[in-house]
Amino acid sequence: MTSVATKPKPSFVIQGLAGKRTLKGTIRIGGAKNAALKAMAAAVLFDGPVTLENIPDNADIGTMGEILRRLGAKMEKLQVKSRKAQVEKSHGLTLEIDSTTINSTDIDQELAGGMRASVVLTGPLLARYGKVSFPAPGGCVIGARPIDLFLSAYEQLGATLEETECLYNIVGKNVSPKEITFKKISVGATETLMMMAVLLNGKTILNNCAKEPEIVNVAEWLNVCGANISGAGTSMITIDGTNGKLLSPKVPYVTIPDRIEASSYLILAALCAEDVTIENCEPKHMGAIIDSLKGSGVSLSVIPAPDRGRGQAPAGIQGSTPSIRVQNDPMHPTPFKAFNIETREYPGFPTDIQAPAVVFLTQAAGTSKVIETIFEGRFKYIEDLIVLGATITATSPHEISISGPSELKQSVDSRELTAHDIRAGFAVVLAALIGEGKFVVNNVHLIDRGYEKLEEGLRNIGADVVRV
Repeated sequence: MTSVATKPKPSFVIQGLAGKRTLKGTIRIGGAKNAALKAMAAAVLFDGPVTLENIPDNADIGTMGEILRRLGAKMEKLQVKSRKAQVEKSHGLTLEIDSTTINSTDIDQELAGGMRASVVLTGPLLARYGKVSFPAPGGCVIGARPIDLFLSAYEQLGATLEETECLYNIVGKNVSPKEITFKKISVGATETLMMMAVLLNGKTILNNCAKEPEIVNVAEWLNVCGANISGAGTSMITIDGTNGKLLSPKVPYVTIPDRIEASSYLILAALCAEDVTIENCEPKHMGAIIDSLKGSGVSLSVIPAPDRGRGQAPAGIQGSTPSIRVQNDPMHPTPFKAFNIETREYPGFPTDIQAPAVVFLTQAAGTSKVIETIFEGRFKYIEDLIVLGATITATSPHEISISGPSELKQSVDSRELTAHDIRAGFAVVLAALIGEGKFVVNNVHLIDRGYEKLEEGLRNIGADVVRV
């Protein structure tokens, strides 16, 4: 029998800057992955093809698209010329998704097992077709991700649940609106139940909701297209259902800038830049990170969005966005001061920026404490940082302390680093970039899930990063 060769997973080879702040140029932020994925799922609620704009071209978007195709939906990338109503320099993918051809409600087990965001499809599918089958979602090795909040909410609405080996079968042909209070704040549960309630007959009230701007972004679009959602961005969301009437694709969906990507590059610029501007970001969504960096001594300034004289952007069109500029004197670099972090739901310090922030704190003077309150197992990457020379102590599975500044250097044991998940992957890339020596970062396919062509963006500002 002839064996089929497995394609090797890519790695990055990075030449460290040895602590020098020399990078120059512009980084443009893409659309928010965590909003775009939910808009793709929401396409199931429409009676015709929907257009989604400013969609990031990363691996997770590709996976969600393939899941939809295997359900029977049609999806294609469009070549759309820039419209006058849109902001100049529009970029990202433009997708068209037609859910009217869906012929299955069984979410692909293999694909969904590799990306936890796939679970948000369950709400729209259950609302439209009255049933859904899906596996326990996965994706990143960052601890337990129970979906009991989803399952409990479905049962409260009247759905019946059958669980087999790692597979959930839900039937909800007679579901009815209720008032639901989530036991803990969950972005995914908030989004999924909000979308499901759009098609129900009557009023659904969701309490203890997540407040992320990505939720607001999707809710505003759905409202323009016929939904009746109020309170998105607050702890209580009310949805007056359409009694099964599908939404009308009146306007394209336009993704807001990715605040996690922007925050990641902001930390990178603070450590490595002589003069770097981060374009197409939304600073008001990044308050916790900006305040922490400013307090630490980072020289950054917010450049307001340009006034193009068009007034407020039309519904469904994202208007002009601000930029953030980071400047350092490479000859006399400013020393940074340590600060503490406790990850919280929005608008608190985001768990997705915890790992890059820890790398920053290894270069700050003093002792910092970092407490992870959202997920288990999100400190796996610190082993790589310690091998590089960082002084980090794990005081519990949810808490570490960092003493800095530390020189990060290549050694026999530290030449190869590992991306354990999307954000930890960015963190070890950042550690290699500020370190002394040449480093290899493995498992960069995980980084690709959240950062589009990271190596190209870094090379554009002067970094020596090669994909092999």
